[in-house]
Amino acid sequence: MNYNEIGIKALQEGRAEDAIQAFTQAIEQHPEDALGYINFGHVLTSMSETDRAERFFQKALTLDEQSATAFYGLANLYFNAERYEEALKLYEQAVQNGIEGSDAHYMIGKCFERIDQPKLALPYLQRAVELDGKDVLSRLSYGIALASLELFEMAEQQFVCALELDVDNSDVHYNLGVLYAVSSDRTEDAMYHLQRAYKLDENNEMARYAYDMINERLK
Repeated sequence: MNYNEIGIKALQEGRAEDAIQAFTQAIEQHPEDALGYINFGHVLTSMSETDRAERFFQKALTLDEQSATAFYGLANLYFNAERYEEALKLYEQAVQNGIEGSDAHYMIGKCFERIDQPKLALPYLQRAVELDGKDVLSRLSYGIALASLELFEMAEQQFVCALELDVDNSDVHYNLGVLYAVSSDRTEDAMYHLQRAYKLDENNEMARYAYDMINERLK
């Protein structure tokens, strides 16, 4: 009986206690296998038991120093705790040890973004978009990084592509509106997107404020 598979199925179905029981049995059956500890770390993370989750991921890494999934799980834990520099190193280790897909590149980019290094974030966010062109968050973050470096035309392309994927995304409308407001004379377009942003999300106060500022200047 594969207790890891049983635990993963339980976790996917929202049965955390059953998942814990299965992963406990997996560890007891194979105490030198890192996978059981990694899976236990994931279920503890889902339950916001971050201190315990951290210990399980670290235990997994003592058993398998090249476990990409353990590096990635621990990196996510640190990112959510705003320990961005530590998370960055772990995401990089995950990539070096074989994590595939766009997510890890996206998260490395977000780490650099959070520590105010947009130039360093740029190639990772670009790579995330290249690996998954349909991911709205990657395109939005890439566009924001480009805009922060005043690469406005390239940023606009990313925001437009993101809107093609999700026409009702308030954050994309907001960022496109701000871009038009600060980098062009397309005032009507700026106001349209800012208005769309706060109408789609009534909590988007920044969009409403920017819209009101432009409207006041036009009076």
